[in-house]
Amino acid sequence: ITSQKKSYCTAEIVEIIQPSPDRDIPVCEIYGVCGGCSWQHVQYPVQLQQKRQIFADTLWRGGRVDGSLISDTVASPLAYDYRSRVRFKVSADRGGLRIGFHRNSTHVVENALNGCPVAKPVINEILNCLRSVLQGYAGVGFIDQISIDSGEQGAVAVVHYSGKDLSGLKSYLIGSSSKLGPCTGLFIQANRKTEPEKLWGSAEISYCMPGRNPDQGSCVLTYLPGGFAQVNQAQNVALLSIIRRLGDFRPADRLLDLYCGNGNFSIPLADDVASVYGIEGSEGSIRSANSNKIRNNISNVNFVCADAKVALRRLDPDATPFDVILLDPPRTGAGDVVPEIARLNPSRIIYVSCDPSTLARDCGLLAGHGYGVVESVPLDMFPQTYHLESVTLLNKK
Repeated sequence: ITSQKKSYCTAEIVEIIQPSPDRDIPVCEIYGVCGGCSWQHVQYPVQLQQKRQIFADTLWRGGRVDGSLISDTVASPLAYDYRSRVRFKVSADRGGLRIGFHRNSTHVVENALNGCPVAKPVINEILNCLRSVLQGYAGVGFIDQISIDSGEQGAVAVVHYSGKDLSGLKSYLIGSSSKLGPCTGLFIQANRKTEPEKLWGSAEISYCMPGRNPDQGSCVLTYLPGGFAQVNQAQNVALLSIIRRLGDFRPADRLLDLYCGNGNFSIPLADDVASVYGIEGSEGSIRSANSNKIRNNISNVNFVCADAKVALRRLDPDATPFDVILLDPPRTGAGDVVPEIARLNPSRIIYVSCDPSTLARDCGLLAGHGYGVVESVPLDMFPQTYHLESVTLLNKK
């Protein structure tokens, strides 16, 4: 026993006397030490079952959502090699250069010499190239993170630097461009509050999302390094499919896309409805959203860069009524905007969540405004971890 709380205890395993038949052999050599994956020792079908159970229990405790409304967990097509975006931590001292991830509950970097098994192979290939290049740079101790994003047209890396010789690092990295293998673009970020600066190559990461009619092809969407995008593209497409099914959109529907990001859902859903109004607080994401709107020749979508609560308060439900509100909030949820959502009086709310606890809380809050859960679909965006994505439909009672 490592700690005792009022209602539970935490403990560390000392010895496994009889392994469970559901136990699996972890594929990662630093599993259990690395603070990333937590479920590699569980067979994947069992991961899906456990996630549904935990999700259902959480929604019942926090929002009184009946378990019969919870669907089975949507499996990821890939249990490994799925992550299209990874942030590697960097540390350099007398022990040498380490690039990997923080150890559990520490800021010590565990060296991922063979890369990360849940990352796309191209990301690990670029990581190996960067590792070789950075070992020859004298100021490597001032590099604290490397971010790598993989899209359909290439992969882009961002080197995060906190030292004073920025021009020296720029020259070194530009001179090493031929040694970075499949990397199609390299950026440097000298301050976390500033946007990454391009050194060479591609400036955007692209991916595709299916339109309403498969015969019309897919929408091509992009985002900038440092911007948000889902890390599992196959499951991002699955999210869109679930949203379409639950939303049951009609040609006359007016859709509000709250926390719309780069237009990840707004753009492909534009053909499903009469109009889309997207709200997003990140200026960079809104720039990407407007670029995606132009790129895909979309005319019935409008984006605004504003804080969610401020933007919602400006909307008049009589002058600008919405039939459906789609929201994909951060992990903290949407509790602060629930009253404003209810004031707009949509007939349907589609809630995309990455945190079951805040979803449960918000379902309880929405119930107080007359909205009931019709169906909730857990989706495994993050295999080998306990994290879970979900889509929930709520209708006005």
